[in-house]
Amino acid sequence: MELPFAELYKTKMVETIRRSTREERERWLKDASYNVFNLRSSYVYIDLLTDSGTGAMSDRQWAEMMLGDESYAGASSYLKMKATIKDLFGFNDFLPTHQGRAAENVLFSVLVHEGDIVPGNSHFDTTKGHIEFRHAHTIDCTIDEAFDSTLYHPFKGNIDLDKLEKVFKENQVEKIPMVIITITNNTSGGQPVSMQNIREVSAMAHHYGSLVVIDSARFAENAYFIKLREEGYADKSIKEIVKEMFSYADAMTMSSKKDAIVNMGGFIGFGDRALYEKASVYNIMFEGFVTYGGMSGRDMNALCQGLYEATEFDYLQTRIKQVEYLADKLLRHGVPILQPTGGHAIFIDAKKFFPQIPKEEYIAQTLVVELYLEGGIRTVEVGTLLADRDPDTRENRYPRLELVRLAIPRRVYSNSHMDYIAATVCNVFDRRDEVKSGLVIKNEAPIMRHFTVELERL
Repeated sequence: MELPFAELYKTKMVETIRRSTREERERWLKDASYNVFNLRSSYVYIDLLTDSGTGAMSDRQWAEMMLGDESYAGASSYLKMKATIKDLFGFNDFLPTHQGRAAENVLFSVLVHEGDIVPGNSHFDTTKGHIEFRHAHTIDCTIDEAFDSTLYHPFKGNIDLDKLEKVFKENQVEKIPMVIITITNNTSGGQPVSMQNIREVSAMAHHYGSLVVIDSARFAENAYFIKLREEGYADKSIKEIVKEMFSYADAMTMSSKKDAIVNMGGFIGFGDRALYEKASVYNIMFEGFVTYGGMSGRDMNALCQGLYEATEFDYLQTRIKQVEYLADKLLRHGVPILQPTGGHAIFIDAKKFFPQIPKEEYIAQTLVVELYLEGGIRTVEVGTLLADRDPDTRENRYPRLELVRLAIPRRVYSNSHMDYIAATVCNVFDRRDEVKSGLVIKNEAPIMRHFTVELERL
């Protein structure tokens, strides 16, 4: 008998979770104005809202926390982090921040100005928010294949070079401060970007005098897919692939709550000393002194250890195979999900799941509501709510894909939990025709509304 694949870790500590009744969930969700961000965590049985900061740290990470140096300036933890970033990414300079959006805030304070244009591949919500807050604009240059949920393409996160060159040719080059490459491309389904695409985008951006910034939250998962899917990389280690990816970038932003497997933390890596010096002024203003930023020494130590663990093939294989395990169960039942599956989540195609719901009634959020009511599972909408309103017309932006993301926390849930998730999704899919209408907004923030929006059922 062939031996099955099993997780390459064992459990040392457990956390109790509570199951609830349908009646409780109906009451709690109504009180939360049908926004699952407003739910107490104790009201959630399996939490797939995000994989950000929700992973389980290893024994070695916990041990590193005990060695943290909390000195205000020049701490050994800072020096350890500086050496780690140099070793893995090749950047000589970095600034620690408390999380990824803080890194964006600091870096964009230097680079982004009113009227600027920032092309990229389906900018993440905070990335777009920070750009539009500065009265600049994003342009999505993701390849068209990314928007066909059933089409197999090994690198659906890629930037379309023709679209990108059109942006450069039709706009003033000095108004395009950077091109952002998000790896993996979360908003379009956690899809990877190929090394060839990173290399070609970098060459084009530099030809026109623009910088390349990599949004790096899930860089290790991206490297894993390059190793498995791209010719010429099968025999390279994850760390070798990572080093090459970032050799084509001028800077990186990092939410360490993802592929560094910590609960809080982030940083900016710089290939240019002058850019680092300009950004350091904002880091001191917004985050803290340059040798701690928004982080404690113990968190820096855990982050460094997490970066090394996340770039081990065995860890990545275990992580991504669990996502594939859940995907296989859903596909066998006919549930429409984005294919191929990405590294950190399952993305359900809500338009195909609920074709009867009008786009104006927030299709993906309607499915989020139904999944919570069915099984106490908290997921997140990646659709019209997240797309927000056009900053000029204030009309809803309707994305080509309406997705519900089931983000799998790292090293947290067992495959028994995956079985429960699959049963919940399949039960809702089996009764999908009973859902006749969606939701309407009662109250929303002027930007990044999906976090705090209040809704009611139609």
